Amino acid sequence: MSHTAEWKLRLHLFEEEDRTTARAVLSTGTTELTGHGAAHRNPADTDVPEIGDELAAGRALYDLGRQLVEVADRDIEGMNPPANGRDAGPSSGWPMSERAQPG
Repeated sequence: MSHTAEWKLRLHLFEEEDRTTARAVLSTGTTELTGHGAAHRNPADTDVPEIGDELAAGRALYDLGRQLVEVADRDIEGMNPPANGRDAGPSSGWPMSERAQPG
């Protein structure tokens, strides 16, 4: 089965004094998720706005990625109702999360 989708991502950066904040907004067409991130510059450090942008944006994208994995985990759980009212575990073949994988 072939599948193609286009998701739109908007990344907003805000700088005020020694603080940069970022908001990453992902629109899938049916769902919208928002990730947040921040960076704080020590006043004694050299002012390099790009570094604050990179840190805040990276943290916002990391937050967004975490949310996407949580949504997928819930979707997987919804596909596999427990057998006889007990937790029978996933039967779809999709791992619930990286943490659940044996090391």
